[in-house]
Amino acid sequence: MKIEQLPQQSAESKSDAALTHSLLFWRRSISKHLFAICFLTLLIGAIAWFYASSLTPIYRATSTVFIESSKSKVVSIEEVYGGISGNREHIQTQAEIIKSRDMAIKLVKRLGLVTHPAIDPRQKPPELDMSSRFSNYIPAVWLPQEPLPASDEAVLGGAIGEVLRGLDVQLVRNSQLIRVSFESSDRNLAASVANTLPEVYIENDLESRLQMTQKAASWLTGRLKGLRENLDTSERALQQYRDKEKILDSKGIALGNKAQLDGLTATMLSSQQRASEVENAYNQVQAVLKGQSRATIETIPAVLRNPAVAKAKDAETEAERRLAEASKRYGAEHPRMIAAESDLRSARDSSRKTIDSVVTSITREYEVAKATERSAAAQLEKAQADIQNIGRKEFQLASLERDVQTNRQLYDLFLSRFKETSAAGDLQSTIARVVDTAVVPGGPVRPNQARIIGIALVIGFVLSMMLAMLLERLDNTVRTTSDVDEKLGAPLLGILQWVRGRHKKFEVQRAFLADTHHQFTESVRTLRTGILMSALDTPHKVVMVTSSVPEEGKTSVAMNIAFSLAQVKRTCLIDADMRRPTVAKILGLDNNSPGLSQLVAGTEPPAHCIYEYEQSKLHFIPAGTVPPNPLELLSSKRFSDVLKKLEESFEVIIIDTPPVQLVSDAVIIAGVANALVYVVRADSTPYQVAKGGIELVKKGKAHLLGVVLNQLDVEKAERYYGYGKYISYGGKYSRYKRYGYAGSGKKQRAY
Repeated sequence: MKIEQLPQQSAESKSDAALTHSLLFWRRSISKHLFAICFLTLLIGAIAWFYASSLTPIYRATSTVFIESSKSKVVSIEEVYGGISGNREHIQTQAEIIKSRDMAIKLVKRLGLVTHPAIDPRQKPPELDMSSRFSNYIPAVWLPQEPLPASDEAVLGGAIGEVLRGLDVQLVRNSQLIRVSFESSDRNLAASVANTLPEVYIENDLESRLQMTQKAASWLTGRLKGLRENLDTSERALQQYRDKEKILDSKGIALGNKAQLDGLTATMLSSQQRASEVENAYNQVQAVLKGQSRATIETIPAVLRNPAVAKAKDAETEAERRLAEASKRYGAEHPRMIAAESDLRSARDSSRKTIDSVVTSITREYEVAKATERSAAAQLEKAQADIQNIGRKEFQLASLERDVQTNRQLYDLFLSRFKETSAAGDLQSTIARVVDTAVVPGGPVRPNQARIIGIALVIGFVLSMMLAMLLERLDNTVRTTSDVDEKLGAPLLGILQWVRGRHKKFEVQRAFLADTHHQFTESVRTLRTGILMSALDTPHKVVMVTSSVPEEGKTSVAMNIAFSLAQVKRTCLIDADMRRPTVAKILGLDNNSPGLSQLVAGTEPPAHCIYEYEQSKLHFIPAGTVPPNPLELLSSKRFSDVLKKLEESFEVIIIDTPPVQLVSDAVIIAGVANALVYVVRADSTPYQVAKGGIELVKKGKAHLLGVVLNQLDVEKAERYYGYGKYISYGGKYSRYKRYGYAGSGKKQRAY
């Protein structure tokens, strides 16, 4: 079917409609609760007047204190106590000190406030006690019974608390001023406290700084004594060590030994070099001597380089030359020839002797060089040992000297601070001064009765109107029979009263059979008559009973209607709430007994699934085993075929279905049922939820016979419940999400 699109309303018309609706809602709420609004407003105004007239007049006095930003000091002594700065943190700190408990204690003791009538609760006058003013109108049991302080400490603590409660210390913006105010029922006391507290603060600062200086001087005196003893001990230890080691000037000794060590080292190196040179020549000579070859000795470089050997060799060469010349001129027997041979022999003997002498001198020189090297090494080792010993003495001496120097520096530092502290203690300037003293106030600062009463009347009127509109807005339940037609737009089939004490052990589900509550039984008969008389020409074979949400009593209504119909017609009750079946348990069957699921599936014959209740002629079919997806089972053709077969055997079939707003089972069953009975719990179910459920179930072919207003509490019809009770049932349908209603003023859990 083609649906024509309606023309959209303009924004202005929507705004006018919303405004009209809002104004009508206000007018209806005020008209409905006008008496309550006026009464509550006047009551709040009377209470405010009653309260304002009972308040004690409070007076306020204020003095102004100037905080000094700096103070004169003779010497720098920041280590003993910090200087005063003019920054904001310093001013704030002084304000906190002024309103500290220590200042309050000294103020109370100076002014003797422990016994002052405005402070001491034991002497509190009757006009200051609010309860005593109205004691004639209030029962004695309701009056506060406060025990009086029993000890001096308790009395002092109470007085200090009163002072701190009345004290107010404020900083003046962008200045070094602090306003000290005090509020009290005694105007003279207010001025006295406001003027005395700055004086106590100034004197306390002078006293505390004097005590700090005295403590610092005392501490420095004790420390100086210990430091003097440490200095004397370290000096004695240094002198004893000098005397023991016979040290006059350790630095001169160290320098002399260092020069000696350098000289010995140079001598040692020179001796080693000379010994190395001589040792080479000595080794060459010894190697030749072992061979016993004269000619080889003469070829040794060390021998040849000797001047004496060179001279002897030259003489020998000259003799050989003369002999050679003589042999050319003269014969062998010639005297010149004989003389030349004699000279050659003499030169050779001299050369041999010179070589032997050089070889001997090389050996002696080697021995002397070795001895010199050993002597230099011994002297160097001795010098090194002496220097090491002197180094150890120098280290010990330096350690003792450092101790003496450190102790002397500490002693001098503390002595200087002690002198500074003693000098600074002679000059103490004030940290603050009073620039504006407090005067006795002329009038109280509170209470302002006219303002209190006016504000109370305005607040009372606003609260009353808000409360009236809130009550009107929250009234979204079906509370009376007229609400069924006005809010639901559905006919009323009947009502069932709330039966007190009958909702345990399934008594209310079988209340019709027990007949213990005559009014409830008559209401069930009225429902039966309504069902039977709704269509005389077309008797309803299949009647489904459902509700919007759980806990509305649809199963109880269905069972009691079935029990009543079983008295006049052959009736069968079917538990189609396969997600949370209860019929089997109520009627004493096991939950695993064959039922509707087996009958529709064809696994069990009808004889095994249809039961007859012993106390009634009623036949019933339990839900049976819960299938994985009940919706598919109920929407199948086999289910409709089963109902058609049951219509052949029974005159009336009552079907207990799941709630409409949670799952679609009831909508499916409405397609095969002939009639519908919709259960609404009185003063519980929001009408928006019930109305939405009725619209949903009307999509089937089942005819709405009417609404059963269940559990109507006649004595307390204004009772209202929330949605919290639906959650336990809703857990069975958590995977089926359908509807959520936010317009009812409370949240409906979405399924």
